[in-house]
Amino acid sequence: MESLLKLLKRNARLSNSELAVMLGKSEEEIASEIERLEQEGVIKGYSTILSESASLENSVTAYIELKVSPKAQSGFDEIARAVGQYDEVENVWLMSGAYDLGVTVKGKTLLDVSLFVSQRLAPLDGILSTATHFVLKKYKDNGVDLSDEIIDERGLISP
Repeated sequence: MESLLKLLKRNARLSNSELAVMLGKSEEEIASEIERLEQEGVIKGYSTILSESASLENSVTAYIELKVSPKAQSGFDEIARAVGQYDEVENVWLMSGAYDLGVTVKGKTLLDVSLFVSQRLAPLDGILSTATHFVLKKYKDNGVDLSDEIIDERGLISP
């Protein structure tokens, strides 16, 4: 199972026949295992990683650190679920360090993200403070190198 998951994480477009050859199993065994993993919730979904230049829409991504006051009965879980309910929120993590929760937010503009943080996120019960960091450029995403390897050699001088 672990080998199958590693292969799918690296490239979810591999066919069952390709996976079968790579893992020394039959296509039926692979199909059955993938179906089982999906039904058990081990595989939550599949995604496509786009280069920023090929993105279908202009957007801004921000990483937001939240310092929160955990709830007496549910700890951080209740606040994390409340934050995760917003459409703008892509990820929510419990963190160690100076902040308690890490949140990734996507919006159309810097202003959209700023307004989301100030008007919807920060006022939530239990949120003590926020720190917002805007993503300027992605070099690697989900283990995939996004650099285009364009090297500007105009300033290079060789003897």
